[in-house]
Amino acid sequence: MSAAIRHQIQELSEEIRDHQFKYYVLDAPTITDAAFDKLWNQLLELERKYPQYKLESSPTLEVGGGFATSFTQHDHIEKMMSLDNVFDNDELDNWFDRIEKAGVKNTWLCEVKVDGLAINLLYENGRLTRALTRGNGTTGEDVTLNIKTIKSVPTELSGKDLPDTLEVRGEVFFPLKAFDDLNDSLEEAGKPRFANPRNAAAGSLRQKDPKITASRPLDVVVHGIGAATGVSFDKQSSAYELLKGWGLPTSSRYKVVSNRKEVLAFIDQYEKNRHNVEHEIDGVVIKVNEIDIQNDLGFTSRAPKWAIAYKYPPEEVSTKLLDIKVSVGRTGRVTPFAYMEPVKVAGSTVTNATLHNAQEIVRKGILIGDTVLIRKAGDVIPEVLAPVIEKRTGSERAFVMPTKCPDCGSKLRAMSEGDVDIRCPNSQSCPAQVVERLFYIGSRSALDIDVLGYEAAAALLADKLVVDEADLFSLTLKDLAKSDFFTKKDGSISLIADRFIAGLELAKTRPLWRVLVALSIRHVGPTSAQALANKFGSIVNIQKASSDQLANIDGVGGVIAEAIIEWFDVDWHKQIIKKWEKAGVALVDAPKEKLKQTLAGLTIVVTGSLNDFTRDGASEAIVSRGGKAASSVSSKTDYVVAGDSAGSKLEKANELGITILDEAGFKVLLEKGIN
Repeated sequence: MSAAIRHQIQELSEEIRDHQFKYYVLDAPTITDAAFDKLWNQLLELERKYPQYKLESSPTLEVGGGFATSFTQHDHIEKMMSLDNVFDNDELDNWFDRIEKAGVKNTWLCEVKVDGLAINLLYENGRLTRALTRGNGTTGEDVTLNIKTIKSVPTELSGKDLPDTLEVRGEVFFPLKAFDDLNDSLEEAGKPRFANPRNAAAGSLRQKDPKITASRPLDVVVHGIGAATGVSFDKQSSAYELLKGWGLPTSSRYKVVSNRKEVLAFIDQYEKNRHNVEHEIDGVVIKVNEIDIQNDLGFTSRAPKWAIAYKYPPEEVSTKLLDIKVSVGRTGRVTPFAYMEPVKVAGSTVTNATLHNAQEIVRKGILIGDTVLIRKAGDVIPEVLAPVIEKRTGSERAFVMPTKCPDCGSKLRAMSEGDVDIRCPNSQSCPAQVVERLFYIGSRSALDIDVLGYEAAAALLADKLVVDEADLFSLTLKDLAKSDFFTKKDGSISLIADRFIAGLELAKTRPLWRVLVALSIRHVGPTSAQALANKFGSIVNIQKASSDQLANIDGVGGVIAEAIIEWFDVDWHKQIIKKWEKAGVALVDAPKEKLKQTLAGLTIVVTGSLNDFTRDGASEAIVSRGGKAASSVSSKTDYVVAGDSAGSKLEKANELGITILDEAGFKVLLEKGIN
């Protein structure tokens, strides 16, 4: 009897939560209010009679829908691997050769590589019970409520012979037409546009309120299987047919082929038609079709040996260069950029591209009015490659670097002899520099402060809530009430303001090296900041150190030492330190157990993306164990750690014969050093 009552309460609770989700989040109720009230009253009656079986998560304990995504972390049942990449036909041939050398005879499945956000859907007895992001491959973030708002994802599988357990891997993407419509609506509302569909998909999925996710037309395509019980597959292609039969959103853009020539034809077909697909693609994935051969080939520590991603090169397009303008950065550096007729490249519309400095413009021979060739380096950053000389009409003109700051009117100058960059010397008061520094302080590279993006930084300065960054940590809710950015239409404080103040409080506890980065001392990045923090332990000790003491630290050197001395010699910089300390910012590192110096004397370069380390995290791991985290490969480099999408640094390491480690090897080196 008790088991039956417990089961009935569980079933009623789940049914009610499902109807609440459809009503509050999806705005698509499937039963009448009267029918819902009947279920609700049944549950209340059972809980009254049998309080010992009442669930801690009972819907009767919550007001309204009560739906919010907390992004708690859970392990995947089976590790969610990445893919190795090749970039040309020779590299692809080498991959084919490695597989066929083992005497493997097989067919290949080719499919387009969706440029989206990786997702893992877990179905148990046909019901969607959890959806996780890839995370580090072992553990991902729970986004189940948000995934359930995507119409193409079934919450229950259909058909017969459903598996007991099934992990389905796929990509969340933003359809291109819907992406353009969203950006147009954001622009009309005066809000910033998303840079590309992948960013839009990631930003839409990672909303705490699933109702916001539901308002975005996200879609999913599934392309792989993790753990599975109660079912078996003989081929990748037949697995896709089964998934489709169960109601899962598979792609029709795949083909089973029998030889390399047909693989290359598939790659060529989609490279020519990459913008005729409903979502962004950045290449083609080639898989061994036979599952038993996949199992025989197995995996490396991070990727299957039986699959490879053929990545397309960055796109290049031409457009008209209408003007060359300049922007002022956080250190005063004045950087020219191209202002162009809008053109679509790598899936997004581009109007601006960097030109680096005046010398680079002269070197490339670029004139205002030119037709120019541009590309997105890594399909992210627009870059002007060269002018199209044959399209010149004679009306083009040379760019002349301004002599005064466009934001504050100060006379521009080179900061040192031989410096190719010119800078605005009005570092304390130049509005452009102050906003950029505030924005940088809030970034993940520095103190990672919630809400403190570019718009918030601009509002703080425009509304005279701060003069410069010295005032940042003294802000209160009362101060923020004076700004439209932090208040509602009725003048009351918004949730954004609460989040911002909470973010400031959290930022006060960040480690010392992040504070050093946040100060925007010229040349001081994460590597040198960590070295300084590890050596001196406090801002006061760094301030008292001599130039020689600073320069002798591995990872600092003479140029950075001179920049540090100069920075602390400025009165208003000293005021930043004084005001931050008074506001409670931690300027002293808490005592910590010194790690075993396994990397003493070693110089290590990390390139590409790692699963378990951010770039700053890898650098911190190296420096804290006595090593030097270098940014470029040279004959003095001892090891190169290569993750996903490792590029020219990996090539140079191969040329120089430097030992290359994958992430697993890097972890062993951190723990044990050189054996």
